[in-house]
Amino acid sequence: MRLFRWIRVQLSIVVPVRNEQDNVLPLLAEIHTALAGIEANPGEFEVIYVDDGSSDATPARLVEALARYPRLRVLAHRQGCGQSAALMTGMRAARGEWIVTLDGDGQNDPADIPKLLAARDAASQAANLQLVAGFRKTRRDSWMKRLSSRIANGVRARLLGDATSDTGCGLKLMARRTCLELPYFDHMHRFLPALVQRNGGATISVEVNHRPRTRGTSNYGLLDRLWVGIVDLFGVMWLKRRARRPEASEVMRPWP
Repeated sequence: MRLFRWIRVQLSIVVPVRNEQDNVLPLLAEIHTALAGIEANPGEFEVIYVDDGSSDATPARLVEALARYPRLRVLAHRQGCGQSAALMTGMRAARGEWIVTLDGDGQNDPADIPKLLAARDAASQAANLQLVAGFRKTRRDSWMKRLSSRIANGVRARLLGDATSDTGCGLKLMARRTCLELPYFDHMHRFLPALVQRNGGATISVEVNHRPRTRGTSNYGLLDRLWVGIVDLFGVMWLKRRARRPEASEVMRPWP
């Protein structure tokens, strides 16, 4: 076991991938470059890739990457379980107090990670800030994908009241403790701001860069995301209505 396994980690980068063989090594290089400024302490961050049952050369690329990057850890699902399951696998395995998530297709820019950290650490932020969500103001997708996303975000924001412009952005910074307290269900990653707020945490959005996909193909279609999203939206509305956050204090034992 490498020495790095025993060093305290402050930040965990979790990247779910499925059939992204051409994006693994370029994105890993960008992640390490983006975080070079905190490398004075070798225990500051780790990178966790979760392979969600890839059928291409992604597993081989990840093995190759393990030889190059001592901060990298790789977890693998035997079969595809979906993005939310892959994210949860990575979050549970993470050792950092805070977790950054980003998509493995290269469209999220790792150079924005320090921006999320700076927003979290700003003096003006609420003490219970638990999620910093990326906001892709300028989307680099097809017009149909942009339109469907705009409609979905508008409907979701109106019904859930989570004050988040872009919940679909894969680039997020979250407190690990909070992640593990959230109710888990398939596709939950699309509703993380609302779920964090339901749990009593504050959330903010930060504008981030978005890049066109230059390698590989998307694992999602428009129709399957639409219908599943509608069903999940009503489920999250139910969860919010049923939420209770009692404030408890310990009763002190009387002196004899």
